[in-house]
Amino acid sequence: MTDIIRVLPHFPVGQYANLIPVLERHGLTTCDLLTLDAADIGKRTHLPLLDVKRFCSAVLAALHADLGVSNPPPGSKTDQNNTSNETVTNALRNTPATLSTKWQTISTLDPTLDLALGGGIPAGYITEITGESGAGKTQFLLTLLLSVQLPPPHGLGRPALYISTEAALSTRRLSQMLNANPMFRSLDRNSRPSLDQIISTATPDLESQDHILTFQVPVEIERRNIGLLVLDSVAANYRAEFERSASRGQSSNMGARSAELVRLGMHLRELAQKYNLAVVVSNQVADRFGGSGGGPPAGSFKTPASSLSSRPLPNNSSLTGGVGVSVFGGRATQESPLATRSKPLPVADPPSSSIPRTSQDQQIQQEADEELASAMKPPPPPPFPGEEDNFLAAPQPPVLLLDHQQRWFTGWGDDRYADYGLKTPCLGLVWSTQISARIALLKRPVYGAARHVASSTKDNDDDEYADRSIMTMTSSIRNWQRWMKVVFAPHAKASGPGIEDAVEYEIYMGGIRAIDRNNKKSKDKDKDNDEGVRETI
Repeated sequence: MTDIIRVLPHFPVGQYANLIPVLERHGLTTCDLLTLDAADIGKRTHLPLLDVKRFCSAVLAALHADLGVSNPPPGSKTDQNNTSNETVTNALRNTPATLSTKWQTISTLDPTLDLALGGGIPAGYITEITGESGAGKTQFLLTLLLSVQLPPPHGLGRPALYISTEAALSTRRLSQMLNANPMFRSLDRNSRPSLDQIISTATPDLESQDHILTFQVPVEIERRNIGLLVLDSVAANYRAEFERSASRGQSSNMGARSAELVRLGMHLRELAQKYNLAVVVSNQVADRFGGSGGGPPAGSFKTPASSLSSRPLPNNSSLTGGVGVSVFGGRATQESPLATRSKPLPVADPPSSSIPRTSQDQQIQQEADEELASAMKPPPPPPFPGEEDNFLAAPQPPVLLLDHQQRWFTGWGDDRYADYGLKTPCLGLVWSTQISARIALLKRPVYGAARHVASSTKDNDDDEYADRSIMTMTSSIRNWQRWMKVVFAPHAKASGPGIEDAVEYEIYMGGIRAIDRNNKKSKDKDKDNDEGVRETI
């Protein structure tokens, strides 16, 4: 700390006279205070953690004031809160009138998609866009990077910050969107979004990502008045950091990963609320296999009688790390430790008596036991119409089972007639509690017939080559269907189970746009009728 007077000549060192000598003894500089975590500094110096945090915050605030970025940008949430606090005292922090004035959204440049999203991507919240590779997550994010620069109601009129953990920002695709999107082409050159208003950086590992988000991003937000923060993707570095150690035989340390995810969520939420900007993150998905909750909703499980196992698995907590294992529908599933609290207590056998019981007493006791057992057994759900003889109704799963609950926050598994592969967003339930909204992008292949010709076969009898063409018909992927589904959001209605209420969209040169299948079918039908009329004439 010998350089603090040189870096900040006007810093009030007298207020921290008890801390500075200890920091000097350990050789900590001003740069270390800005880059190291307060907990690490406290471990090295054995100083109170609260005092270290206050001192680091004071140094950072002094640097911001020296650089001229201490004042909040005009129109930010902090500036609005300060203005309201000066005029209103002992009042509510937010009222319906103030919330309506602060409500701002970023448009997807398509009215159908904006309607499903409740007006667009809201500012002041964390929104996650999840889906498998090729579903259109990056195209969605690139559209937001351009639309945020538009004035309200389509955007915020502010720049965007793009943080990539996988691939670099595709400036060629952004230029293509600027030239092909009808919204951008209708504007004059001075009003169009610009690539200069998009700041991008890359974080190849978790350490650099944490440093950039903690120290560099807040400075850039205040200096440039950022309106959109994009993290693409949030799961890449965490999966590489924690799953790589597990593959090497080391402990995956899931508790440390959960703590890191909670800290990341709190930091992003603080940035979104403090500067009234939209935080959008993309997330990867993983395939969901047998016992991970891919079935229909509770009460609608129908299992063949031959598939039900009569041998229950032992519920041994020592084999599962203290977590119970229950048999549901013939398979073993993992349940929450809290799930056992909702189960009825086992009925203890009555104590034996030395007095012999008569046959009438035994019959009365047996009837009482059967009545008690039937009262404690949950009623089975009704079977499907016409399947009463072929199927048995499986028992309902425990309400605290992850297989039962994840259909409401993952976006997959809520449709019992789904004919597509089930996925699960990465980072688990811990990360799902940190975000405000989740948008799932689903895709399904469209198959078509393709002709393949094979030739040049040898004739051994004539010792010559004879060309024989073989025509084969094989199915191949002709195109992809894509849907946008609102899983949960505080400002928009959820899309519901399956893809019935989801919005189908396509990717084109100008970005993304919704597809109206009903309108398209009616146009195709009218076209066929016109062709039939022409042939008749």
